[in-house]
Amino acid sequence: MSTNKKLIIFDMDGTLVDSSLTIANAINYVRSKLKLEALESELILTKVNEPNLNPALFFYEVEAFNSEHEQWFSEYYTDNHEKELQLYKGIKVFLKELIANGYKLAIATNAYRGSTLESLSHLKIVDYFSSIACYDDVGRGKPAPDMLEKNLEDLELEAKDAIFVGDSERDLMAANTLKMDYIMINWGFSDYEDAIHSVNKLKEKILEL
Repeated sequence: MSTNKKLIIFDMDGTLVDSSLTIANAINYVRSKLKLEALESELILTKVNEPNLNPALFFYEVEAFNSEHEQWFSEYYTDNHEKELQLYKGIKVFLKELIANGYKLAIATNAYRGSTLESLSHLKIVDYFSSIACYDDVGRGKPAPDMLEKNLEDLELEAKDAIFVGDSERDLMAANTLKMDYIMINWGFSDYEDAIHSVNKLKEKILEL
């Protein structure tokens, strides 16, 4: 495996980690604390990656997230991630192969740092990543490029050295802002027809860039 790229940055939820059940349940857990009715899981998962959506307004009916929302969301994650989270098929072997071939790996996720580290630790892949950029690490979540910029800064690399792999329009927009190569996958929350359908195809695509 060889390419001129040095860094592969991954979105987490819907790309590496099948967290659909946990995300939907955690959002509804926060809604219950706010005395709001539960939303259908499918609706949550179709809205969670919409680039122009204000997620705080849509999910919690407030203009911006606050510390209580984070606390309740993380509380659900802590209590349930071990029984609800799993890696997509082939991901762990693929990540090991990338590292063995000299790539640096990073995470850029709109999840909070606490739940991100819990998830990656439970799945035994947290040590695979040289940089982890989360929602509460930067000024703005995706589609802003702040997380990708943090990954690059952490590893002293430039956008031309990296590939971003994600599953949403938010991810694509973040990469495009930095003119970073981007690969869309669709085994997670997305259903893009032209996206990559398997880990093996993703490996082939990375080698082309």
